[in-house]
Amino acid sequence: MTTRIVSIAEGSRLTRSIAVGPHTLRADEPEPISGDAGPTPGELILAALGSCTSMAVRAMADRHGWALDRIDVAVRFGDQGRIVKNVGLTGDLEPAQREQLLAAAERCPVHRLLTRDVKIVTVPTLLAEPDVSPA
Repeated sequence: MTTRIVSIAEGSRLTRSIAVGPHTLRADEPEPISGDAGPTPGELILAALGSCTSMAVRAMADRHGWALDRIDVAVRFGDQGRIVKNVGLTGDLEPAQREQLLAAAERCPVHRLLTRDVKIVTVPTLLAEPDVSPA
């Protein structure tokens, strides 16, 4: 996976601006909690998983020259802490090719990250106090 730093800036209410390299995204919570200015943090995780899955499957099909016309991925939170990922493959594919593509869907980097024991370390960052001295 890439190692670009993801920076989060606070906006109004719970809206957050997310910067990744030259890209800017928003995260928020729906009304009435906040203003629904973007997907929720959980939805962004699902988006990362779905897009990574789609990319991994497309890369494998292209590498092998298989006739994958289209891949559709829909991801949602299910019961008991599960994530449900529906993968649709359209094209003139042999059963063995479909099986290999679905296996690739489970090996994308985000899928592997979410299914292993991950340690997250929170490091406090000391920010400089604002200068409030009289001018």
